[in-house]
Amino acid sequence: MVKGTPELIAGRREEIIGACERLYQTMSFKEITLKEIGNEVSFSRPTIYNYFHTKEEIFLALFEREYKRWNEELSAILGNHESLSASALADLIAGSLARRPQLLKLLAMNNYDMEAESRPELLASFKTAYGRSLELVRSLLEKFCPEMSGEDIRGFIYVFFPFMFGIYPYAAVTDKQKEAMKTAGVDFFYQTVYGITNRCLIRLLGE
Repeated sequence: MVKGTPELIAGRREEIIGACERLYQTMSFKEITLKEIGNEVSFSRPTIYNYFHTKEEIFLALFEREYKRWNEELSAILGNHESLSASALADLIAGSLARRPQLLKLLAMNNYDMEAESRPELLASFKTAYGRSLELVRSLLEKFCPEMSGEDIRGFIYVFFPFMFGIYPYAAVTDKQKEAMKTAGVDFFYQTVYGITNRCLIRLLGE
């Protein structure tokens, strides 16, 4: 059991997740190790094991935090508007994801490995945040698209959420990838996160 005040425990846990987040902005998942994360925190590396047993658990916690941040934006859309047209709703949801590149980057990872190397209680906590996103999107559709049936809403969710896994690779293209596409003679139209997401939402909402 982790010892210390609730404030200390929560603070150290957030510090570990924050260190992972900073490293992930310039390094790949493969390059980041517990040693690298330990170099970024204010306490000894062995202390990390009191909170997370594997690197994958830290990434899963970062993933959970990103869903919670997105949930805050979805909740704001739900609470700040009495009515929205389909195009306005698409604009707001697309904008919310454009502000969450970290979430999209994590979605593009091999989530099977991340989840397989995490303890059940941490996986359940992550799934709670993910489930809340599903609930919020469902609530947005029920409120702003009353013409959609329950089956329509389920269909939307099971198209849009899998679609989210592929947004980042199409929007965050490196110079090396662009040069390879050019060499291969592939005619490709590069888009932004907002552009890709908005087009998908407009089609799903029937605009």
